[in-house]
Order: sequence, then structure tokens, then C-alpha cells
Amino acid sequence: MTLRQYLFLMSIGTLICWVTWFYIVGSVDPYGAGILEFVFFYASLFLAMLGTFSVIGFVMRQHVVKSDEIVFHHVKRTFRRGAMMALLLIILLFMSQAKVLTWWNSLLLTVLFFVCESIFFTQRKFSNRDLTR
Repeated sequence: MTLRQYLFLMSIGTLICWVTWFYIVGSVDPYGAGILEFVFFYASLFLAMLGTFSVIGFVMRQHVVKSDEIVFHHVKRTFRRGAMMALLLIILLFMSQAKVLTWWNSLLLTVLFFVCESIFFTQRKFSNRDLTR
């Protein structure tokens, strides 16, 4: 799959997820909704935010960081960061719905996600030549 195909398909999928989410928001009564409606609400919102963060993050990274790194690494990195940001926002929204969200919960959860991203960032693979120098 080429980069252009990836970005096109990801953008179309993201648009479909946003349309689905807006349809759910407009047509479902939150007070009479069952568990299935909430699952669709959160799943469509997660996928919409994942696609949005991934595509926008990739485009911004390509324009800001003009490196010769392989494009696959940019795509993988922005997809992972988009997934983590979307998951963080979904968890915060769910905690808000359950009325257990406080400022310190938000701060601790954000720090936890930042630490997880830092762990991913530091888990680079080096060749043996780098260790012998």
C-alpha cells in the first residue's frame, strides 16, 4: 500500500466514523439508551479521533520534521500516538460520564499515558556496531 492510498483510506474511514458518531449523537436519547448504544457511541468516537489524530499528526510531522527517515516509521509513530491520545480522551469521557472524573484523576492518567509513550520512545533498537564504539 502506498502512502497516498493509506492517507486516502484513513481519511475516508475517519470521515465515515465522524458521520456515524454525529448520527448516534443526533438520534439516540442518552437517558433511554442501552449499553449497545453507548458502545457504538464510544467506539465510533474512538475510531474517529484515532483517524483524525493519525492523519493530522502525520501531515504535521511531514511538514515540520523534514527528515530522511523511512515514511513507515512516521506512519507507525503517528498511529500509535493517535491511538494513545484517543484512548486517553475516551477514558476521560467515560470517567466523566460515571461522575468519577476529578482534576487529579485527569492529571494522573495523562502522566501515565505520557510515561507509556516515553517507554515506547526509549525502546529503540541499536545495532551491535553502536555498542562497540
